[in-house]
Amino acid sequence: MKKVIICGSISAADDILAAKKTLEEKGYEVEIPEGVKHLADWEGSQASLEEKAERKIKYDLIRGYYEKMKGYDMVLVVNPEKKGVPGYIGGNTFLEMGFAHILNKPLYVLHEIPELSYASEILGMQPVMLNGDLEKLR
Repeated sequence: MKKVIICGSISAADDILAAKKTLEEKGYEVEIPEGVKHLADWEGSQASLEEKAERKIKYDLIRGYYEKMKGYDMVLVVNPEKKGVPGYIGGNTFLEMGFAHILNKPLYVLHEIPELSYASEILGMQPVMLNGDLEKLR
């Protein structure tokens, strides 16, 4: 069974959960971010910057997801529109994409990469663009 770990913003929780369901129906084992798993407890949009950072430190979320990623076959970035930017990829997701690159994991991005100051770095990781189609995930 292929194992996929999903990266994306907590604000993309609905899209992440939809992708998880679709992939599981196709027989994939899927891991999702802790913030999405505990959405009711961790409403990211209402927490202050300090609270978000404290949560990441307390639960060792950044290092923890890196360690989890090691056990997965591929990485999927779920990047719907956020802040009026289609295909938005934020700091934490960008960091996790770097982990995937360093770990030589196949890296897939659900939607096109927007104009971001770090778009060339993202493209340098050579992700496969799925253009919204999870059927292209291999």
